[in-house]
Amino acid sequence: MKIVFYINTLGGGGAERVVSALAKSFSAANEVIVVNSYAVDKEYELNDKVRHIYLEKNNTSRNFITRNIHRVSRLRYILKSEKPDVLISFMAEPNYRAIVASIGLKNKTIISVRNDPDKEYPGVLTGFLAKTLFRLADGIVFQTEDAKKWFPDSIQKKSTIIYNQVDDVFFNTKFHGVRHDIVSTGRLTNQKNQKMLIRAFASVADKITENLIIYGEGELRSELESLIAKLHMTNRIFLPGRIENVAETIKSAKLFVLSSDYEGMPNSLMEAMVLGIPCISTNCPCGGSRKIFEGQKNGLLVPVNDVKTLAEKIIYLLKNKPVREKISDNALKASKMFSSQVITDKWLSYINKIITMHH
Repeated sequence: MKIVFYINTLGGGGAERVVSALAKSFSAANEVIVVNSYAVDKEYELNDKVRHIYLEKNNTSRNFITRNIHRVSRLRYILKSEKPDVLISFMAEPNYRAIVASIGLKNKTIISVRNDPDKEYPGVLTGFLAKTLFRLADGIVFQTEDAKKWFPDSIQKKSTIIYNQVDDVFFNTKFHGVRHDIVSTGRLTNQKNQKMLIRAFASVADKITENLIIYGEGELRSELESLIAKLHMTNRIFLPGRIENVAETIKSAKLFVLSSDYEGMPNSLMEAMVLGIPCISTNCPCGGSRKIFEGQKNGLLVPVNDVKTLAEKIIYLLKNKPVREKISDNALKASKMFSSQVITDKWLSYINKIITMHH
């Protein structure tokens, strides 16, 4: 089977990591090509078996229309010359381009919605476009039931739900010893709402000995730093920046907190669960955390942007070792559903179904 993946870049991010992981897994028994719109500095690595093609040398400053016409025609040229069995695209812009570029060609197209559709396809026009154009795709992969429900029946019918896989390194990283500190990982952006976490921690810091460490980099760094200073927490809350080896760095944490306002399927939360770290997450759209916590069996949920409840749950878990251990055990058992083997198999059987369905 010949598979082409298309996403704008392989720079940092959940969807980008999924593409590189799937490309690696599939390349064992299939011919795999990864197409990016343009190159960026830090890219997820692909193995030697995977071919890598860029539509453009770098991210051009052309206006919206010429940029898209150019990328669609380049992509169509690749599809015509490579003749893949299937084209799989990730994220909003590539999804549109994949559908348009494939019109009248033999390849099947599978598009993948990676975030809360309200955020990925905002406004009346983009929403209408997505709900209309996506009917032309042969298949659609969602991450959550809520994201799927956003689309009309005709699209839901040919879709499936597949979680992200968590890298094997997390499954192979074990920690035995005394757990310490509260951690969170993610870009320092409004979406991740680290301000909520900082305020919640600050309100209970005098009751606990653990510190809070937020790993990640982003445009809100200086704002978060001044909030920490304003709350007199510079000796208790730390922002060490981006880390390369997440598993090794956070494996000894006592608690993991995800404070996002919205998420697709939160990779960082899944990784923490695989490491057996007890987790707290906001019950954010589009429902990923709620789903993988199976109610609140594998982790605790708090309402979005609810500083007071988050503070209460932090105290509750830190003071309650038996509950922490129970949640940790449940999370470890449940996290098998994120293993690369399980996820790769799901993708492959769905791809095969789509390819055979219309022949």
